[in-house]
Amino acid sequence: MTTRKKSEKGGKRDRLATDVRRQFGTEATMRFLRTLPAFRTESDIPDRFRELLDRLDGIESSVATGGRHR
Repeated sequence: MTTRKKSEKGGKRDRLATDVRRQFGTEATMRFLRTLPAFRTESDIPDRFRELLDRLDGIESSVATGGRHR
């Protein structure tokens, strides 16, 4: 295989990975995932875990909008 073909294949993989990340981040996908049992949080989890999940949500939202979080 030539270097060009390897480069083209790598470029296709990069585009595919970017596309998959973008699609998983859409609100429609997130809404769908929340309906699945494996992606739901239990209502009776300890407050400490709920606080950590809330912090994680905030960080993810910040990153998605281009902000930075320390």
